[in-house]
Amino acid sequence: MVEVIKKGAYLMDSQIVWADEARGAEAPDTAREKTIAYSILRAHDRSTDPAKMRIRFDALISHDITFVGIIQTARASGLEKFPVPYAMTNCHNSLCAVGGTINEDDHAFGLSAARRYGGIYVPPNQAVIHQYARERLAGCGKMILGSDSHTRYGAYGCMGIGEGGGELVKQLLENTYDVPAPEVALVYLDGRPRKGVGPQDVAIALVAAVFPSGDVKNKVLEFVGPGVKELSADYRAGIDVMTTETSCLTSIWETDGTIRDYYENIGRPGDFRELKPGNGAYYDSVVKIDLSRVECMIALPFHPSIAYTVHELQADPERIFAEVEDACNKQLGGKVAMDLRRSIVDGKVTCDQGVIVGCSGGMYENVVEAAKILEGQSIGNGYFDLSVYPSSTPISLAITRNGAAATLMEAGCVMKPAFCGPCFGAGDTPANNSLSIRHATRNFANREGSKPGDGQTAAVALMDARSIAATARNGGVLTAATDIDYGTPTPEELAYRYDGSVYAKRCYEGFGKADPSAELRYGPNIKDWPHMPKLENDLLVRLCAVIHDPVTTTDELIPSGETSSYRSNPLGLSEFALSRRAPEYVGRSKAVRALEEARERGETPAEAARVLAKVGGDAARTTIGSCVFANKPGDGSAREQAASCQKVLGGFANICYEYATKRYRSNCINWGIVPFTMDAGTEFPYEDGDWVYIPGVKAAIAGGVEDFAAKVIRKDGTVTDLPLKCAGLTADEKLILQEGCLMNYYAAGYGKD
Repeated sequence: MVEVIKKGAYLMDSQIVWADEARGAEAPDTAREKTIAYSILRAHDRSTDPAKMRIRFDALISHDITFVGIIQTARASGLEKFPVPYAMTNCHNSLCAVGGTINEDDHAFGLSAARRYGGIYVPPNQAVIHQYARERLAGCGKMILGSDSHTRYGAYGCMGIGEGGGELVKQLLENTYDVPAPEVALVYLDGRPRKGVGPQDVAIALVAAVFPSGDVKNKVLEFVGPGVKELSADYRAGIDVMTTETSCLTSIWETDGTIRDYYENIGRPGDFRELKPGNGAYYDSVVKIDLSRVECMIALPFHPSIAYTVHELQADPERIFAEVEDACNKQLGGKVAMDLRRSIVDGKVTCDQGVIVGCSGGMYENVVEAAKILEGQSIGNGYFDLSVYPSSTPISLAITRNGAAATLMEAGCVMKPAFCGPCFGAGDTPANNSLSIRHATRNFANREGSKPGDGQTAAVALMDARSIAATARNGGVLTAATDIDYGTPTPEELAYRYDGSVYAKRCYEGFGKADPSAELRYGPNIKDWPHMPKLENDLLVRLCAVIHDPVTTTDELIPSGETSSYRSNPLGLSEFALSRRAPEYVGRSKAVRALEEARERGETPAEAARVLAKVGGDAARTTIGSCVFANKPGDGSAREQAASCQKVLGGFANICYEYATKRYRSNCINWGIVPFTMDAGTEFPYEDGDWVYIPGVKAAIAGGVEDFAAKVIRKDGTVTDLPLKCAGLTADEKLILQEGCLMNYYAAGYGKD
């Protein structure tokens, strides 16, 4: 299905020519400029150094668990008006079911900010963030920055990048997004998908092939090849949105008449232009996908890369579930036990819940084909249930008018409004130890809403809407869509009749209409950021969480789900930091924060003095903070709160072997957390409560030093050496760390022309 070739190649006359066989080809650095990716990146690059890009985006987009914090940060940094279109959607905290008024207070704040600063406001349940961007903001050759990791619009010829809120703040203040010039991986599509195989099947196969070994980490994926023309716009977008799970930086596709027709359908024909790589374009690696060989797939907990074909799981569920259970229970740390094998009944895998939702599942064609599979059928009255969330009101209108929604309801499905909740645990939380199959983006631990601290867990497996519908038709018994007979949707049924009139009636389009007299509307839960201390010359941090899991996700660093309601309250949200992975972390960090607060008042805390005496440190010139060690932190969401909560609690450093994503490392820097790393193979035998002292850290960062001679003061009083690194900081990042965070950086007068 998917073949990964880890060597350079040129695309010559639409054919792959390996670099070691190419005759007369240009040098890679020159020929890489012929890719679609570089044609777009260079058009947005403000840097004079071709190896270090400084990008300005055409538009920004956020949802309601990020935009309040972004605007509060930008406001504290001198924001006057939005310089580019900035859309604020309300698709994450739409239920308003937790915490009284606080979710709706955030929505009112968003509308008031759109009025004051000249933004775009999308009311609750009108669209999920990425569908709105597809229908209203994307354009060929454009770039969009979003505060959500699944910001991917490459199928429409638009490069989308998902980052933490600090990077959007920089754009709002007309600064740049700084990134090393990325490598580009060619994703070459051939063949044509079989009936019943959907975009999620292709996406899961791709993620499984490239994620585990990091083959495309921080690269741009460029999709070309004869297979592209065999895919509809929706199908391409369904693959594209899942490229986030490969850990790539972003993605882009060649465009053709199918994409031209899409832009005409949504009333923006001027945003189409043909994009294709230049002859002789160079790619740093190649991924080949034979679409005709892709099977119906299932990704088991706790990652989209834990992938099997549905047929493989059907043939050997006992062994596969036992292996997955073992890995999951190790990750759950003994707090609760997952029992996947309870889902095997009479040798068959049975599911308790199905959900088709969000930016990946709720697209028009997915819903239409699910309806075709369930036409005249019933999901039954057993434990299995199915919810369908179209991803925008225009899609809801289209499936209402063509009868697809009625067909689904007649089969027993529940139709719901545009909402992202089931993707991150804020809706459709399954029963304890249930197996939920979802056409959604992620299946990380506890992301479905369970609470392991209360003895709860559930399993989410990712599947395509087609196989979810086939399973529903079979009463919850796991079924591949290729194994059932159903009527093929006609071209008329597959034609998305876009009607944007509801957007025109309900969304506030305020770009270019900033009104400084408009007052921001605050609710009692919307709080300003607390004081953020600056970095002194030396740094003393206490290990408040030591995590040796292979990967630590942002969902573990700051849980999703009901905690989202507190994301406009920095202190309130910080109480949940690492609560599902290391619940002692918050108390430990607060105790360390109290030491720094005392030091800032001119006092010398006795504990700090005792520790510093071991290494000859001076409390007057030493910042005291907390620290997290994890092997590889930051996989998953772009949410900046994974770092800001650490900072609010007094965090000043993280130590790891590598950061899972650029976006999490950037979040740490923007919140003044020094992102230390260690060489692979370096032992880390230290424990919660041990101290790490890094002398001269501020001057070293300012001077571009990348190697640090730290010392560990263990609880028993012994002192050992610990070599640390902090490499690749930009000039701005060095200043941000010295000042203590991005807000302090702007308050000090930096970052302004």
